Amino acid sequence: MTVTHGRPLTAEITDILVANCGLDADAAARAPAASLEELGMDSLALLELSAVVADRWQVQMPEQAGQLSIPAVAELVARRADPPGHTENSVVIAAPLPLVWDVTNDVARWTELFTEYARVEILHRDGDTVRFRLTMHPDENGVAWSWVSERTAARASRQVHAQRVETGPFEYMRIHWRYDPEPDGTRMTWVQDFAMKPTAPVDNAGMTERINTNSAVQLAVIKERIERLARERSADGWTGADGE
Repeated sequence: MTVTHGRPLTAEITDILVANCGLDADAAARAPAASLEELGMDSLALLELSAVVADRWQVQMPEQAGQLSIPAVAELVARRADPPGHTENSVVIAAPLPLVWDVTNDVARWTELFTEYARVEILHRDGDTVRFRLTMHPDENGVAWSWVSERTAARASRQVHAQRVETGPFEYMRIHWRYDPEPDGTRMTWVQDFAMKPTAPVDNAGMTERINTNSAVQLAVIKERIERLARERSADGWTGADGE
């Protein structure tokens, strides 16, 4: 059920239709799946609904709104008022691209690279594609979140495409990694596209903020750890050249 500010959005839409559009609340309760047209909402009523929705949620109703039920209107408003999440975060690492690529794509050793992961279990490998389970350190409530992801690394194009297989609170989560040479080293970029389930404890906007905050922390950690490794290897005479 879609909820806004602790109250079902269907109830808010129903209140608007009753107060502004002349909806018979009892008729709506008897036929929850009926379309607005079937509930007697004419073009003027739909125009009034559109005006209130646009004012309250900055959402434009479609021309065929009369064919929607009240729950369908609520779902449409919820999705358009909370658009899918999109984040892009990057860091320049003072290290050769081959080294950055090798270290960050060694999934089995991510517990040494990220501070948030307690365990990594490789489930399956097929060429450049790996499926694995990640388990985080327990959160403040003692919950150790865990999920299965899959990623495919294309070394020639210096890109990785990943997605959650077990989505948990997400409807979907896709991550695109890019690696670009820079004068001072290698720029690694994470682009994440996702949407939260209606039952998730946080909405798309909230998760966007969380991801941006956490990405900044993890990218800084990765930068520090790879740059330290690069200095150690440089002292040993390793150049990082592999033909790229």
